[in-house]
Amino acid sequence: MNKICLFGKFVVLLLVLLTVSTTGGVSAAQKGKLPGLHGDKTILPKSCRACHRGMSMAINGEERTCLRCHGNSSERQQMEAGGYITRGVVRDYKDIEVELRKPYSHPVLVTSGVHKQREVLPEELANAKRHAECIDCHEPHQLQKNAPFRGISKRGIGNFSADVNEEYELCYKCHAESANLPVDTTNKREEFRRTNPSFHPIEGEGANAYVISLKLPYAARKEQPGDVSTVSCSDCHGSDRDNGPRGPHGSLYRGLLVDNYEMESGRSENPRAYALCYRCHERDSILGNESFPYHAQHIQGNGTREFYGTSCFTCHDAHGSRTNQYLIRFNEEVVEPNMAGELKFRAQGVASRHGSCALSCHGVDHEPKSY
Repeated sequence: MNKICLFGKFVVLLLVLLTVSTTGGVSAAQKGKLPGLHGDKTILPKSCRACHRGMSMAINGEERTCLRCHGNSSERQQMEAGGYITRGVVRDYKDIEVELRKPYSHPVLVTSGVHKQREVLPEELANAKRHAECIDCHEPHQLQKNAPFRGISKRGIGNFSADVNEEYELCYKCHAESANLPVDTTNKREEFRRTNPSFHPIEGEGANAYVISLKLPYAARKEQPGDVSTVSCSDCHGSDRDNGPRGPHGSLYRGLLVDNYEMESGRSENPRAYALCYRCHERDSILGNESFPYHAQHIQGNGTREFYGTSCFTCHDAHGSRTNQYLIRFNEEVVEPNMAGELKFRAQGVASRHGSCALSCHGVDHEPKSY
C-alpha cells in the first residue's frame, strides 16, 4: 500500500514538472524565449527568423545580417515591410555601417568569418589573425539595451571564465595580453593598472586626489552625488558625432577618438587641436598654468617659427604611466636624453607644479631644469 502511494506521488510530481516545463517555464530557455532584447516579440515579431533565415548568415557572415537592422534606413524599412521588425516601436536605431566605413574603425567589414565559437581571448598564438566581428563584442541572444556586452565572457583564473561586467574588461580581451598585439601597440591593462603612479580612471578613481583643471561634473574623488570620478574607454574612443551610436565602431579621427587630438610637435595650439583633452580639462586652466607653470609655453610655443609649441602627447600618455606621476611619459620621437644621458622626470612635493626634468627637447638641454 505504501509503495502504491509513493508511486502515485512520483507520478503526480512528474506531471507537475512536465506541465511547468511546457506551459509555465522555469527559465527563458524552457519557454523557448531568448533572454535578450532580440527575444522581445514586440520588437521582432518573428524572433529567430528575423536573423536566421535562408543561407544569408552562412554566405555573407553575421555582419550583413546585423546591418539589416543596424545599418541604413532603407534596409531597415525592408525588414519592417517583411514583418521582421515592428514598425515604429524602436525609434533610436543608429547606422552602425556608416561608422564602420570611416577612416578609423574596428575592422568589422573586412574580417568576416574569422571569429570562431569558443575561441580563446586574449589570443595565445602570435600568428593568429587579429579580427573584430560583431559577435566578438556582442552576444546577440543575450544583450540588453543598457548591457550591450551581456553574455560575453572573459578569461578568469586558471581554466575558469567569468562574465564581462565592465566595458574595459571587454576591451582587454584584444588590447591587453594578446600574443598577436601589433608591434606599434601596447598592453592597455598594464597602462591602466591601479598600482601605477598615474593612470586615467578607467578601473577606478585615479592616483591623484585633486586635479585642478577638471571640468564639472568630473572630479578626482566622488564626493557629491553628481560627481564623475571614473571614465570609460568609449568616453575617448567612439563616434565623432555627438548623436552617433555608442561604442568604438568608427570615427573620422585617428585612434578611433571621439574628438581631435594632435600628436605631432610643432602644431599651433587652438581649441580644436586638443579638443579631446578639452572635453574634460579646462583650456583656460591649462593655458593659465594652474597645474604646471610652463604649460602654456610648451603648448603654445614662443610665437615664432622656431617653436610653435608641442603636443600634450609629447609629455603625457593618456592611458597611464608605469614610471611617473601625472601621466608623464615622454614621446621619445621628440624628447631625447640630455648631454648626461638622462631622460627623467622627478616630482617634488605633493603637486605637479614642482619638479624637474632631465632631457633634451626643442633644442634645449635640461640638465635638469627645475620648476
